[in-house]
Amino acid sequence: MKSTDEMGWRLVGGLSAVLAGLAARRLLTALWTRLTGRTPPMNPASPSTTWPKAVGWAAASGVAMGVARLLATRVAASTWAKASGKLPPGLEEVT
Repeated sequence: MKSTDEMGWRLVGGLSAVLAGLAARRLLTALWTRLTGRTPPMNPASPSTTWPKAVGWAAASGVAMGVARLLATRVAASTWAKASGKLPPGLEEVT
C-alpha cells in the first residue's frame, strides 16, 4: 500500500501537470493563430491536413506540453518541499 505522501504527491503532481497542459494548449493555440493567421489543425493525422501543418503542430505542441509539464512538476515539488521540509516521493535529490 502506498504511503500518504506518495498518494498526496500523485494527486498534487498530476493535477499541476493537467492544469499546465491545459494552459499550454491554450497559449500555443493563440500563438499559432497569431503567427500563422489560421487556427491550428483540428486533426493533424487527417489526410486533409498538409504535412507541414501537421508536423509543425505536432512538434510545437510536443515541446509546449513537455516544457509545461516540467515547469509544473518543478514548481509543485518546490512548493511541496517548502510545506513539508522534504522533496516529494520519487524526486529525491540525486548526487
